[in-house]
Amino acid sequence: MRRLGIDIGGTKTLCVVVDGSGGDTHVVEERRVATDATGDVVAAVVGLARGFEDVVSLGLGIAALVTRDGTAVTTTHLPGVRDVPLRAVLSEQLDLPVVVDNDGTCAAVAEWRLGAARGYDEVLAVTIGTGIGGGTIVGGRVARGGNGFAGEYGHMVVERNGLACPCGRRGCWEAYVSGRGLARIAGAPSSEAVLEAYARGDESATRALGEFADWAALGLHNLVNIFDPACIVLGGGLGARSEIVAAITRRFQGVEQSHVGRALPVIAAAPLDERAGAIGAAFVGAGD
Repeated sequence: MRRLGIDIGGTKTLCVVVDGSGGDTHVVEERRVATDATGDVVAAVVGLARGFEDVVSLGLGIAALVTRDGTAVTTTHLPGVRDVPLRAVLSEQLDLPVVVDNDGTCAAVAEWRLGAARGYDEVLAVTIGTGIGGGTIVGGRVARGGNGFAGEYGHMVVERNGLACPCGRRGCWEAYVSGRGLARIAGAPSSEAVLEAYARGDESATRALGEFADWAALGLHNLVNIFDPACIVLGGGLGARSEIVAAITRRFQGVEQSHVGRALPVIAAAPLDERAGAIGAAFVGAGD
């Protein structure tokens, strides 16, 4: 049974077709294109979906606030998306069952079903890239919230009157913990430039990565105090990198626990990496 998953991020869009069921599910096709952040999202998805044959469902993960009926309300990274009834419109144009969900929630589902969180019922997934996304599994069920907006961890304020965030507020976690945040901390043109300098042993880059990891650990401890997960999965284009995971884990383990006796959750890099959102979208689209 071929199921299509599409993950639209701020800079790239990834499409995968998965086949099989349960733990035997595997990716049989994959396609990656640049995201046109100001373009017509519906037309882009329809064009991509029609390029795949014999698919029985479509799951769409998008970096947006998505209601339970599949309407993308708003997003900081896709300015052309506001109150778009994606599920209804796409279902009509493609004549396929369609489910639309937040990209972070989709990534969490993928890691829970096939990745680092397999076997856990209490999971916190945090994707770090252009911004921060996330999803939570509570009691073996996906937590979506009353409106469908659960998992917007990146807009938890960690510094009152702090750095400006694209959402319009100040001091949001993703203003510090994101590709943009790492570059800003280091005074570098990009997060990739920082990591390249870090690999060369550059002291300034090392300090910047340490500060970045401190901000990441602060936010994770806030989330642990709320959800008490058994497993934290770090993913996304930046978050799953080995040097990032190692730095965050060291800082996280060094923070004094707010409750003596709490067992620290397992922290793992997302083995599905950047494909998690699209793979999870395929699962969500099939009702899994």
